[in-house]
This record gives sequence, C-alpha cells and structure tokens, in this order.
Amino acid sequence: MFARRHRRDWRQSVRHALWPKRGWRRTSAYVWKRIIRLTATPYAIAAGVAAGAFASFTPFIGLHFLLAFLVAYLVRANMLAAALGTAVGNPLTFPLIWAATHEVGKWVLSGGANPIASPVEVAASNGTAVLTEGLFQAGFHRLWPVLKPMLVGSVPLGLIAGFICFVVVYPAVSGFQNRRRERIRRGRAALQTAPQSESVAP
Repeated sequence: MFARRHRRDWRQSVRHALWPKRGWRRTSAYVWKRIIRLTATPYAIAAGVAAGAFASFTPFIGLHFLLAFLVAYLVRANMLAAALGTAVGNPLTFPLIWAATHEVGKWVLSGGANPIASPVEVAASNGTAVLTEGLFQAGFHRLWPVLKPMLVGSVPLGLIAGFICFVVVYPAVSGFQNRRRERIRRGRAALQTAPQSESVAP
C-alpha cells in the first residue's frame, strides 16, 4: 500500500541520501517546521531534539534512532522529536563529526603525548590484514584504535551539540505555541463578540 511506484536502485538510493530530491535547504526547513509543530511541551520537544543530536555524534551508525529513543526515554522527552533530532547527523555533517570526535577523543585519551593513528593511516597500513586475518578479527583489532577515541570524543561533543539544540529549539517551540494559543483565543473572542442579530431572522 505504501510501496513506491517505481523502486529505486542502489545508485538512486545513494544519490538521494547524499543529496535529497528537494535539496538540503528545503529538507532542513521541512524538518524544522515538523519539530516546532509537534504536539508536546517545549521541554519535551527540545529535549528530544537534543537527544537525537547527541546520538548522531556517536559512531554507532545504524543505531542512532535506538540510542536517541533511549536517551529521550531517560530524560522524558518526545520520541518523534528525538527521531527528527538525528537529522543533525547526515551525509554532509558526518565527515566533520567523525573527524572532530576522533581528534577530541585522542586529546582526551593521550593529551597529545601518544597520539592515536588517524583513520587514513590505519586503513593504509592495515588494509591487507582483513584478507589475512579474517574480516571480523581484523576489523575489530584494527579499527578499535579508531573507534575508541571517536566514542570517547562523541560524549563531550554530543553533549555540547545537544545543549545548543535545546537552547535553540525550546524558545522557538514555546514562541510558536504561544502564538498559536493567542490566535485561537482571538478567534474564540471574535465569535463570542459577533453581533447576535446577524443569526436571527427578521
């Protein structure tokens, strides 16, 4: 019933993931409108978006929604807002997020005294290990030195991103809801003060 009329092949799926059909600007505007029009308290919506933003900074690709829902549950936030908040992580921002979390994680773990190899260095020096040692064993042992600092660095950067999202979203949602309530109040007042004679036949 909800299936696409024309199924996308993998090339089209990748292209639309990297560049949405409506463009990133219109897509971002659509997501923003969805967020501020959610039916919940300003805190629940803002905290949900913050939870989604925090989850997007973790290196657990494919688990961001579940992690966002878990954090939203713990802080009593809106689940749909958490799902929309994961849009902070997208094909345009992921390279910056991964590089930033990796560098911050290296600084936290070693303070620069014993820097950890970058993702490019690990891939170049250990690429043949995947073939000789097996995919799982080589992947875990060779990638963990990269994933570990990314995981450590994702915590402070995710908290900062979540805080910024909360500070931005809370007043926006609160203002939108106040304006909507004011419009409803004015509409009801106008109906109550309308001349009664207009509805009475002569």
